[in-house]
Amino acid sequence: MDTTILKEEKLTEQIIKAYYKTYNSLGYGFLEKVYENTMIIVLQQLGLHGKRQTPIKVYFENYLVGEYFADIIVKTKVILELKAAEALCKEHEAQLMNYLRATDIEIGFLFNFGVKPQFIRKVFENKYKIRSNQLNPLNPRIY
Repeated sequence: MDTTILKEEKLTEQIIKAYYKTYNSLGYGFLEKVYENTMIIVLQQLGLHGKRQTPIKVYFENYLVGEYFADIIVKTKVILELKAAEALCKEHEAQLMNYLRATDIEIGFLFNFGVKPQFIRKVFENKYKIRSNQLNPLNPRIY
């Protein structure tokens, strides 16, 4: 098996291209919402469907214990979490990993629109997740 091939490589290359186009056009200093709105436009220009502020529900023993909102989900395959911070930190990474754990989506990006462009790609494979009754990329997992 060739380990140099990334999951959804072509799709993620397009998403990274959208990130750099957005960053290079706007620079840093805006609120996250401005970058989110721009990323949606750029993704559409690249022929990709992105959905904003998608709810992610978290369950514990069939009890709803929390609801979060992913900034953007692309083609129900990749979660994008956008930040406009000085730098990315471990808490940002943990947030993205929790989103991946709570869905059937395996790939996530943390994009920072700080002074310098910065991104982190995370993968959490479904084979390591606790399965819920339905396999829908936006349905929650039951822990």
